[in-house]
Amino acid sequence: MSFRNISSWAIRNPVTPIVLFMFLTLAGLISFMRMPVSLQPDIDFPIVWVNVSQPGASPIEMETQVAQKIEAAARSIQGVEEINSTVREGSSTTVVQLAIGTPIDRAVEDMRGQIAQIRGDLPEGILEPQVGRADTTSDNDLANFAAVSTGMSLEQLSWYVDNTVSRALLSVPGLATVERTGGVTREIRVNLDPVRMQSYGLTASQVNQQLRAANLNAAGGRAEIAGSEQTVRVLGNAASAYQLSQTQIAAGGGRSIKLADIADVRDLYAEQRSYATQDGQQILSFNFSRAKNESDVTVYDGAVAALRQIEHNDPRVHFVELNNSVHYAKAQYKAAMEAMVEGAVLAVIVVFIFLRDWRATVISALAIPLSAIPTFWFMSLMGFTLNQMTLLALSLVAGVLVDDAIVEIENIVRHMRMGKTAYQAAIDAADEIGLAVLATTMSIVAVFFPVGLMPGIAGQFFKNFGFTVVVSVLLSLAVARLITPMIAAYFLKAKGQEAHGEGWLMDRYMALLQWTLRYRWVTVVAGTLSLVATVFLLAMLPQTFQPQTNAERSVVNITMPPGTTLAQTGRVAQEVEQILRTQPEVDSITQRVRVGTAYVAARLKADRTRTSVEFERALAPRLARIPDARVSFRSQFGGRDVEVTLGGEDPAELQQVANQLVAQMGSIRELTAPRISGNLPTPEIVIRPRLDLAATMGVTTAALSNAIRIATLGEIDQNTAKFSLSDRQIPIRSALDQDARQQMATIRNLPVQTATGGSVPLHVVADIGFGSGPSQIDRTNQMRQITIGADLAPGAVTSQAREKIRQLPIMQHLPPGVQELVLGEAKWQGELIQSFIIAVLSGIFLVFAVLVLLYRRFLPPFVNMGSLLLAPLGGLLALWIAGWPISLPVYIGLLMLLGIVAKNSILLIDFALEEMEKGVDKFTAIMDAGHKRAQPIVMTTVAMTAGMIPTAASLSGDSAWTAPMGLTVIGGLLLSTLLTLVLVPGTFSLALGVEQRLGPKLRKWFTTGGAHAELPALQPAE
Repeated sequence: MSFRNISSWAIRNPVTPIVLFMFLTLAGLISFMRMPVSLQPDIDFPIVWVNVSQPGASPIEMETQVAQKIEAAARSIQGVEEINSTVREGSSTTVVQLAIGTPIDRAVEDMRGQIAQIRGDLPEGILEPQVGRADTTSDNDLANFAAVSTGMSLEQLSWYVDNTVSRALLSVPGLATVERTGGVTREIRVNLDPVRMQSYGLTASQVNQQLRAANLNAAGGRAEIAGSEQTVRVLGNAASAYQLSQTQIAAGGGRSIKLADIADVRDLYAEQRSYATQDGQQILSFNFSRAKNESDVTVYDGAVAALRQIEHNDPRVHFVELNNSVHYAKAQYKAAMEAMVEGAVLAVIVVFIFLRDWRATVISALAIPLSAIPTFWFMSLMGFTLNQMTLLALSLVAGVLVDDAIVEIENIVRHMRMGKTAYQAAIDAADEIGLAVLATTMSIVAVFFPVGLMPGIAGQFFKNFGFTVVVSVLLSLAVARLITPMIAAYFLKAKGQEAHGEGWLMDRYMALLQWTLRYRWVTVVAGTLSLVATVFLLAMLPQTFQPQTNAERSVVNITMPPGTTLAQTGRVAQEVEQILRTQPEVDSITQRVRVGTAYVAARLKADRTRTSVEFERALAPRLARIPDARVSFRSQFGGRDVEVTLGGEDPAELQQVANQLVAQMGSIRELTAPRISGNLPTPEIVIRPRLDLAATMGVTTAALSNAIRIATLGEIDQNTAKFSLSDRQIPIRSALDQDARQQMATIRNLPVQTATGGSVPLHVVADIGFGSGPSQIDRTNQMRQITIGADLAPGAVTSQAREKIRQLPIMQHLPPGVQELVLGEAKWQGELIQSFIIAVLSGIFLVFAVLVLLYRRFLPPFVNMGSLLLAPLGGLLALWIAGWPISLPVYIGLLMLLGIVAKNSILLIDFALEEMEKGVDKFTAIMDAGHKRAQPIVMTTVAMTAGMIPTAASLSGDSAWTAPMGLTVIGGLLLSTLLTLVLVPGTFSLALGVEQRLGPKLRKWFTTGGAHAELPALQPAE
């Protein structure tokens, strides 16, 4: 049994294929019901991060003393591709990106080992370095809720969320993290009085150390009294803030005082550094995320059920949903499923219109569920979820799944109308077209299989897409070869001889085909003109990387000058909210305000007339005019719409070049509000020790730093004293009162401990003044970097803006030591385009290999390959008419067109070659191929076009990805099918003529003749 007659075997043994597809369908249904639904595929990014905190340290000190040393240590790890560091006041975060395939757990352990080796070189005052792996799944919040209560204080509600709500949510299967935003954290505040401390000669560090040593419960050992064993405990923890205030503090010289003599001790909460509001009312919000390989929808529904149960158990608390990303995932899933069903129905209607036989239509219709449903089982085996990429693949193949069945059933009906029985027609027709169907399907597999094998980060996403297409198409081939002929043999009814595929339209086509075969060079000229038009459209149409989605909300980022207070940041956030409120598209507004930064999220109405992108680009200039703040919409891809990153070793020169670039970018009309991201100078109080005098008094620079930091910020968390409650421990924060920190005189007179145990005022041993330094330092691959960002103007696309930026004088003549860095989206875009080109070339080569195996000839496959050049033209014309740019989904649609155009030309050429092998002359064989294969080609084209109409129309869900892809496929299908039917026969005839002329000569020149070699003359016996 060969693949050509496998259909005959299935017809004679129907039980086996029926049982096989019953099993596959059942497995697919079970897998579909259990398959997680998520917005994006779960990707394992090999990324290791290292975070080091040193409260109060400036970015410059954190860069030289921490970040640079960690970067140097990270370089020795295997597989490092990129190292990025972000340094802010008191913290340094280094992100190490490794090559795809690097064992991430081993890399994390190697990084911990490297940090342990350099731990002695890092400053003493840092918190213990934290090392971990990036978890992109947990970084994406599923939803954000506000907790509302009239019976609790803000501190009580904050603890209620941290304790009760978090425990309930974390018990939901698949839920990974819960994070609170806003609210306060309870702590015991020891507000030190600087004047009294100075009078007693005490420092903030001494007070904290004594509280830490005295206020704790500790183990005391074990004793045996009265014949029984008892555990000994030492209970030194104060029972209340008042009792803590009565703690005796050693003041030196044998004296002791009460803590209340030098400080105001209160049971309060930490200094508020952030808050959140909803429509002007302050709220306490929290968000949650799912674990890897879990369903967005299932986890979200479980979390909502848990919150409703909390409300039922405790009527004092009510939860209000602020936003979520699950609605978008649900909408995309629903739209994809509807598009598949609608496309399948339209494809079936097309079959009925052409064949006018309800039995043949039913058989063709069965191919869609029998191909689509088992696909879910194979997706489950490969670990895929129902995400944006797999749903995109299923939408793309909605019309393709029926193609093979259409070709099979149309050929069977043609044989029946030749006077054969349904049984015999099914056997003869299936055997006749078997290899052609195999080749046409493998042409699509050959195109998309390399896409599934793409390397890098892009390959992690497109693996879901490519393999889903491959599996579904292979299953449609199995259905067409095993199920369709088998059911046709037993279900169709033969009606005797009758005309098939005749009519006025066929007569006109045959006349045109005959004319092209007489004037064959016209087809070559027409093909060349089509190629020129394709290249022209590719160069003319604007390009962007990813299409802008119509999001449910728009987010405004606010960055204030360094030194801005929480109240000042809140006033700017309120101004932004007032501007947003004037827009009719806005439904509700949420603020998250921190010291110096904030974001304002506007939830948009579902029935709005403008998309979220149009809304943002219309308001961006107005927001950019807000004084004393950097205000811009957050790009859907993070950061701003267009970003340029410069790198160099000299910070001053780098800043100068960045300023020139910002000034020149202002002249580009496609850009709005170009600015340098971050890196604003922050005001500082600079303390320079008088080293000679300090040394005389035994005051070290480290002691100065420690005394000032503890007095102004409090001790670091791991060194603070703790106050024990019945259910948790809370920190005891010893620091100057907030009012005292607002006076320079307080800072000047801070007591600093000397070597003898006494203290001296700070101004005695140090000079105190004002200065400035960077608020944030960004580094890439061990060099400084600066990012310049801008928003796109209405109607502009990324490619236009980037091209004009590259033409700016400063970018054409960057000074030595400064270079443009390709990072983030630009780097990913470059990798993706390179991988796509390799995948396309690999696919074309595989298609060629399939054709060589099918034809067993050399030149005819080149005719098929030449027909691939006709594929993009119709799609590009459709984009030009619609006014849409070329984007990633357009390239995906063009990939599908390559497979379909090859499929159509294979049906023509394969039939002609088979006829010629039977002795039919070239002209008659090509004419007969056009007559016999035009109808199945047109049927499959119209069926797939009908199947893609719901995807292109995108009546539900977001059309940002599906509409360009669907329009490209539809336009390319229609035009390429017309060009294939008209141009390929003439070009094929020319190729056969060339082969007939050159074949004998090449055989004579380069071979000994092979099967055509002449026998040597007989020699007479001696």
